[in-house]
Amino acid sequence: MTHNFEEHRKIKRFFSIAFKIFFGILAAIAFALLFGYGIMWLWNWLMPEIFGLTEIGYWQAVGILVLAKVLFGGFGGHSSKKSNGKRYKSCRNKEKSTFKNDMAKWKSYDKFWKEEGESAYKAYVERLEEGEAQGE
Repeated sequence: MTHNFEEHRKIKRFFSIAFKIFFGILAAIAFALLFGYGIMWLWNWLMPEIFGLTEIGYWQAVGILVLAKVLFGGFGGHSSKKSNGKRYKSCRNKEKSTFKNDMAKWKSYDKFWKEEGESAYKAYVERLEEGEAQGE
């Protein structure tokens, strides 16, 4: 009885995967046809009137679509959020704590500049001017 159940489950799983693959192929073909007709419609609607170009056919529209894909590499693709998240997760704890400590030091920057920064900068500029005056 158990053997029969396992075999039935495997067959059901096989048909489920085969259906998904078949549906995926049909969806890809439908989207390709849709994009081709969409490009053709947009071109024939805009380009002859705006730029005085001739109308194009379906296969020319598909060619433009492929050319755009090659030149610009577009139509969705890789999300930077996913790749940045993976990169951050792969950081070691030591690197994370070092980064946090470095950023924590900057919270005192405004206070330092108000108390010591301007006078320290003026003294630095005076030393530079003295060095240039002595060098001439």
